[in-house]
Amino acid sequence: MKDLDETQAPLLEHLIELRTRLVRCVLALVIAFGICLYFADAILGVLIQPLKGAFPDGKGQLIFTKLYEVFFVELKVALFSGFCLSFPIIANQLWAFVAPGLYAREKKAFLPFLLATPLLFAAGASLAYFVVMPTAFEWFLGFEGEAGGMAIQALPTANEYLGLVMQFILAFGISFLLPVLLLLLHRAGIVTRDQLVGARRYIVVLVVALSAIITPPDPGSQLLLAIPLLLLFEGSLILMRIADRKAKDISDQEDQAVSAGAATDQKGDAEAS
Repeated sequence: MKDLDETQAPLLEHLIELRTRLVRCVLALVIAFGICLYFADAILGVLIQPLKGAFPDGKGQLIFTKLYEVFFVELKVALFSGFCLSFPIIANQLWAFVAPGLYAREKKAFLPFLLATPLLFAAGASLAYFVVMPTAFEWFLGFEGEAGGMAIQALPTANEYLGLVMQFILAFGISFLLPVLLLLLHRAGIVTRDQLVGARRYIVVLVVALSAIITPPDPGSQLLLAIPLLLLFEGSLILMRIADRKAKDISDQEDQAVSAGAATDQKGDAEAS
């Protein structure tokens, strides 16, 4: 019972700390949500720019078919933007909770991944916003015209357009985290570089299929996602090779130090005898 009581105290302390960290994360999200809700019209105006540029001058428009649709669109915009704005604070709280349980070498190993995650996500989201969405929207609007004597005109709703934009941004942002995932699996010893090289042809097929699933059904956006993912995969293999060589050099140095120590001990024993 005494041992059980001693193990309960640290557990309760960790649970209290976890609750405190989660409360801070929620507060950061709520505050960021309130700020973004105040600027929801301006943020929505920024998200509309790729579609506005795809329409001819003065002809672009978004419609809504339900009276409450635009209100919920602004809520979604505020929540999505608020999460992006508060993500550094949320990540910092999670890291502050996990870091005390890690050794100094483990902290040093995981810190680059923690820093690379928002940068890679921002790179993927930027590619989607500045390159992929304008290209895809121009391709979609190219289907406007006439069929059977009737005009075919694009009248996108605000809710559907926001869903499409979020799909683009999340798909490209999360997909660009592929190097982080692969390098973490490699560092944990779950996969090796040789295994990934041997499975390269299957990974190419998987990346192409994944690009076709998570992007809208136009070949342009699928290629614009598949090509960077394949480049990131090859870049991950290069980083794995560098990490393997560095680990091998460190192992060789440790072996040499052990050998030198053993030789010194043997020499000392010989002199003593």
